[in-house]
Amino acid sequence: MRHIKCIDHYTLGQKKYNELLQMLYNGSILFLDRDQQISGADLGILLVDVLVKSEETDSMKWTPKLCCIFSKIDSSTPERETFLASAIRWSANGSSQGDSFLHQSIAQIYWNEKNYTQARHHYIHSKDGNNCAKLLIEFQSVQGFKCEADLFIAQAVFQFLCLSNKVTASQTFATYTEEHPTIKKSGPPYLFPLLNFIWFLLQAIDSKKLQTFAVLCEQYEVTIKRDPCYVDYLDKIGQIFFGLKPPQQKQRGLFGNFFESFLTSLDEDSDDDSAPRPSSSQRDTTRLLENAELD
Repeated sequence: MRHIKCIDHYTLGQKKYNELLQMLYNGSILFLDRDQQISGADLGILLVDVLVKSEETDSMKWTPKLCCIFSKIDSSTPERETFLASAIRWSANGSSQGDSFLHQSIAQIYWNEKNYTQARHHYIHSKDGNNCAKLLIEFQSVQGFKCEADLFIAQAVFQFLCLSNKVTASQTFATYTEEHPTIKKSGPPYLFPLLNFIWFLLQAIDSKKLQTFAVLCEQYEVTIKRDPCYVDYLDKIGQIFFGLKPPQQKQRGLFGNFFESFLTSLDEDSDDDSAPRPSSSQRDTTRLLENAELD
């Protein structure tokens, strides 16, 4: 690789980044097409390094090329993950998650390889709710039990919401419930209580009413306790969308602290309004739940 370093110093000195980038891309593809995995991956990593040094930010131009390189690197090659991590850091451009289009493209590659876990991870950081839902349906059908149809979509929706991505969360939920063979045409209301909770949660986020959120979580306490992670997700969702205060202590258990933070936030809201807040939203939500006969 010594000759590459010499070209690197010379070209960077001349600010001829475009020529160097294209040369590195072509070289990486050439090596990988000839099954020279290490050399191809090394050139790909060097390509990303030059993208950073050149301050190139055109993700729409370079994401397809980076994904082409990634797809050609064998999954058993250690440098593959190094290349991907570097590409995501470059695409982040100051953010913490990386470019959503890059994540979407990488997710599709993993899906083609039937690596459902990694495909799911990258879809969560994308804005492609339709394909995320279809991936989850296939993932659940291949590796899950029939009774777990609600679990696969629930965690995805909660994670989207924890990333403040309500639009993709709703899109994923809609496609999943419409196309999953066990769920489609069954609701709302759905046969799975957890799906009903998610459906109401997405509506509650639009209302931005903390009391509605609190009553909803109270009504579905048993369902929420089904997985300890759900309480953590909902605590974060409450903070993002409803102004919920972070829990102050952990002595009373997760769910105890969860509702204690509700009470704290509601008390503070009441103090701010200088009068007790009416409970009409609580009655409306309870009535809605009762009328729907969800469970």
